[in-house]
Amino acid sequence: MMEFAAASGPRLMLDETSLMDIGGCIVGGVDIAPKKAVPDDGDARISHSVEGFLFTCGPDHIRHRDPIPGRTDGLVFPLHGSAAGHAAKILWTKFENGNAECRADIDITTVEGLPARIERHWFMDGSTGETHLRDTVINTSSQTVPTFLMYHMNIGGKWFDAATRLEGKMLDGGGFPWKFGKEGGDIFCVEAPATNNGLSEIRLGPIAAIGGKTLRVRVMADTLPHMQVWRNQTAPADVLGIEPVSHRWVPRSELEAAGEFVMLKPGESRNYGLSFAFV
Repeated sequence: MMEFAAASGPRLMLDETSLMDIGGCIVGGVDIAPKKAVPDDGDARISHSVEGFLFTCGPDHIRHRDPIPGRTDGLVFPLHGSAAGHAAKILWTKFENGNAECRADIDITTVEGLPARIERHWFMDGSTGETHLRDTVINTSSQTVPTFLMYHMNIGGKWFDAATRLEGKMLDGGGFPWKFGKEGGDIFCVEAPATNNGLSEIRLGPIAAIGGKTLRVRVMADTLPHMQVWRNQTAPADVLGIEPVSHRWVPRSELEAAGEFVMLKPGESRNYGLSFAFV
């Protein structure tokens, strides 16, 4: 893990072995990542990544173990896509004027054996403490392919109390307590249109364990137009995930039939991004 921090803001541990995703996220001396308090879906890549504060799904698939068209060997798309577990090539890091910055490329081989690349840029503003992530997904194959992306921002549920709430204009009534839905855990996915400068926003807090701060997440709504939130408090799991996502929560075949695939020709790219701060 590479430590990444600016003059103010959280102290992040970026995982060079898996996309420069975030392992630890230390706020006021507290690492709010869920660690081992997460379910294991049997995929070692994901079991590793889901313990951290943020990991990336895609770019060839998200959410469902759907069959791969034309295959007769029973091979399916992995639940979270192929990106996790691919090592990052760090191009440069900068720590200047109180800010922190990192650029990395991640070359990916999809489950279909096709190449893709994520060009990743991290920037932490030392004056505000806000962390910005910008990704460019490039189709480096010789075929036209659909592209998907999903970010999982996971926080350990043990850090929340009865005062902690989810708030956002995409939510029913503008917000509700973090223990929404069914006992032991629940999930929902809603449209999350932009409300300011092309961004949608969701907040989780206050979190007493980190001094009453609230996690504020802002998302590029044009390419990540949906917000999924998932929680699991079925022992030993205790985690809540804020999950901006490019597509509705339906099987791949339904997305294709509805014409909702985003297709990239060879050499084409698509940009995704978010920012977060503890305020």
